[in-house]
Amino acid sequence: MPELPEVEVSRLGITPHIENQVVSKVNIYNASMRWPVPDDVYKLEGLKVERIERRAKYLLLHCELGSAILHLGMSGNLRVVDKREPLKKHDHVEFILSNDKALRLNDPRRFGCCLWQAPGDVHKLLSKLGPEPLTDDFFAKRVYEQSRNKKVPVKQFIMDNAVVVGVGNIYANESLFKAGIHPKREAGKVSLKRYQTLVPIIKETLAAAITQGGTTLKDFAQSDGKPGYFAQQLLVYGRKGEACVTCKTPLEEIRLGQRSTVFCKHCQK
Repeated sequence: MPELPEVEVSRLGITPHIENQVVSKVNIYNASMRWPVPDDVYKLEGLKVERIERRAKYLLLHCELGSAILHLGMSGNLRVVDKREPLKKHDHVEFILSNDKALRLNDPRRFGCCLWQAPGDVHKLLSKLGPEPLTDDFFAKRVYEQSRNKKVPVKQFIMDNAVVVGVGNIYANESLFKAGIHPKREAGKVSLKRYQTLVPIIKETLAAAITQGGTTLKDFAQSDGKPGYFAQQLLVYGRKGEACVTCKTPLEEIRLGQRSTVFCKHCQK
């Protein structure tokens, strides 16, 4: 599943081609996605896309009469192409723009979505989301206070969208390693001092991934343009059995919340 940095890079990639353009036509080729695509999405026709916002892993195309909400699901992607470019298999929703470009949502597994939010409303999918990780609303004392008496492993705790949005599996693994915190430690037993170490590391790890992904932005104007997962220097994720970069102990892997969790038993306590 694309994680927050990949979705943010998608936002950065499509914005120059979409923002301030009028949507001349909306084509819904397959409305049977994770949730049925509502006819309200046709309200975009004839309106200017005033702003593109990311909230957690959702992208919102804001216009005068509301906002289209896009999610890439497990394997989806957004492409900006010439409107005459032939459709690809699994292109489910298309926005034709006044600059003769088309924004297409492609999703082979159909776990993504295209929904609608009326002006002034907050869609139920967005209403209970926690703070964005790269803002001042995400800070150590708040996380510490939320964690009190929580017996859930700290890795699952920081992946809870009610605590902070967008800390997916890859970045939870990486951040906990850098902070020296064992992923199975109960969230309620992690001290304020350790959260004061962890929270800035989460911010730095996500910001670095977004910066690294910026090298893919040129691809968005191509017919097959999509960032996917960009190359990264990962310290633990996907490295089970390999030597820890710090102490050379072989990295171990367990399952937490049905997710692969790789850590160093020597460096993480």
